[in-house]
Amino acid sequence: MKRCIPSVLVAFAIAVFAGFAPMPQKAQAQSTSVLRLATQALPPYQMIEGDEMTGVAVDRVRCALGAMNVPYELHMTVWAEAQLGTQTGQFDGFFVGSATSARASYAVPSAPVVSEDLAWYLPLSSDIDPNDASDALSARYSAKFATSKWQILHRNGYNVVMRPRDAESLLNMLIVGDIDVALEYEMIFAHFMAERGLTEDQFRKIPFRRQDMSVHFSKQYTDANPLFLNRFNDHMQRCVLETQ
Repeated sequence: MKRCIPSVLVAFAIAVFAGFAPMPQKAQAQSTSVLRLATQALPPYQMIEGDEMTGVAVDRVRCALGAMNVPYELHMTVWAEAQLGTQTGQFDGFFVGSATSARASYAVPSAPVVSEDLAWYLPLSSDIDPNDASDALSARYSAKFATSKWQILHRNGYNVVMRPRDAESLLNMLIVGDIDVALEYEMIFAHFMAERGLTEDQFRKIPFRRQDMSVHFSKQYTDANPLFLNRFNDHMQRCVLETQ
């Protein structure tokens, strides 16, 4: 029988403790400690409803870890702290995020938890072409601050303005005219548009690329638990198929 422990609010993080079930002998040989994963509030992937952590990514991570009988904690915090905590050993990993060279220096990505389309969003009246090099400098661009999307804009020479803390703020900046172009995942922007009673056909949307987002497990954890990642990936692939 699994024993569920209620969610607890600790400082600025919510830690959701999974039930502790007897683990198979193979799993016990890998680790007997609690797996600590950090995430951020990013509807509809990860969010708090009432006192429960939920969302597409949360459900899939729980599905895979539950099938493995791995005891775990999910901590909701700010994105920078989730990544820094994984680097410093406070957490064993974070989710969901795309693969970057910076993250690869200290973590290993799992099989995709979510595969999502990134798109440029512009006002309907805009004639800006984000794929035109001249428009990259003359228009005002933004994405959620300190994310891989933000880094993509800077790395490719776009005129980046504003530092939105979340996708909701990014959408508001686009609506009020603080920026000309927003770069965001379609499912995320659709969620916040719906909250405001808006629809995608009220904006110009230009596809950018499809991106895989994963759990990034610290190299320290995967080195100490060499059987873990392959087992997690097998279960994650099944969980994704079951929840599509």
